Amino acid sequence: MFRPLRTHQLVVDVVVAVVFLAIAGLLTLVPVGGGLWDSAIVGSREAVVVALLLTAVFAVALAVRRLSPPLALTIAWLGALVQMVCGLPPLPANVAIFGILYATAAYGTRRVFWLGFASSIVGAGFITLYLLVPPLVLSGSFAAGDLTAYAFAAFMLFMAGVLGLLLAWTIGALVRTGIRARANREAQERAEAETATEQERTRIARDMHDVVAHSLAVVIAQADGARYAAAADPRAASTALETISTTARAALSDVRMLLTQLRHSQSDGPQPSLADLERLYADVRGAGVDLRVDIDPAPHGDQPAAVELAVYRILQEALTNALRHGAGGAVDVVLAWHPDRVELTVRNAVAASAPAGDGPRGHGLIGMRERAQLVGGALEAGAADGAFVVRATIPLPEAAR
Repeated sequence: MFRPLRTHQLVVDVVVAVVFLAIAGLLTLVPVGGGLWDSAIVGSREAVVVALLLTAVFAVALAVRRLSPPLALTIAWLGALVQMVCGLPPLPANVAIFGILYATAAYGTRRVFWLGFASSIVGAGFITLYLLVPPLVLSGSFAAGDLTAYAFAAFMLFMAGVLGLLLAWTIGALVRTGIRARANREAQERAEAETATEQERTRIARDMHDVVAHSLAVVIAQADGARYAAAADPRAASTALETISTTARAALSDVRMLLTQLRHSQSDGPQPSLADLERLYADVRGAGVDLRVDIDPAPHGDQPAAVELAVYRILQEALTNALRHGAGGAVDVVLAWHPDRVELTVRNAVAASAPAGDGPRGHGLIGMRERAQLVGGALEAGAADGAFVVRATIPLPEAAR
């Protein structure tokens, strides 16, 4: 019966209804001089009071047209029937019917949608009968030619009423189509984003699987070596145990991240590391991009495989976005390997004619952000000073410090 509306929407509808009530009420009281009516368009004082009450009724229907289209349609029908029973002429307040029919088509349920359509046709019939039958009856007698004229007038009046009422309903139906199309588009975008996130998680899980498998293989090999060398060379056994400890800590960090993901698929093949970055830079330069790389400070020793994978994948996607969406010019890459974190920045120019905030769109940014978050980091991307900038911060585990 009632639709959820925001506060500002309710306020707007109430204000519109109040303004409508004031204007329609004043127009109802407009004096017309002599003739059929005494002091206003509805005639006698009693009729004026009824007309003002009906104006308030139509204003209420207008106020709730978006909150409850079926309630608004019901109120409008009751008001129209009372108006006809009281024998009142068309009122300025009747204009509210167009807004109510619009609301039934734009915001109503499927049943209310078709009730609005039926109301347009039935309402046009009531209007025709109400405006033409009383004069025909009061005339007492009429010739065959008069009957023909009345029939033609009734047909024209009915068609005008149908066209007018259905026009408001049709506009609402078009708005309804637009609202549904927008909702479908947003749902599709959310589904695509979720799919991209899931695909990236699958890829990350595959990478983590390979990292952990490698670490455990190292642990097993070192443990076997230490067991055989313990009697002959205690120092070699101590070195092997130290290697096992370091490798196991790094593997434990990777396992914790792996357990947060559901791995759907895996593929064979070595995973990229920092050693592969030079080949990535060469591929980008080979595409004609002026790539400038600044590494300060440089990494000290071996880094956790999970961190190396994250850095490589983020750089790979960021440089791919620069190739696809950049406006030419230099692309700057800054890597800073601090003792407790890695900071990564990729900056590329955007077209001068691009609007504010323009930059790469699609699933690439989703994947980069997911990649950074799953190793405990964060990523930001957006336009700044005429360039599109990707910034990522990835913490280093204690075992790597």
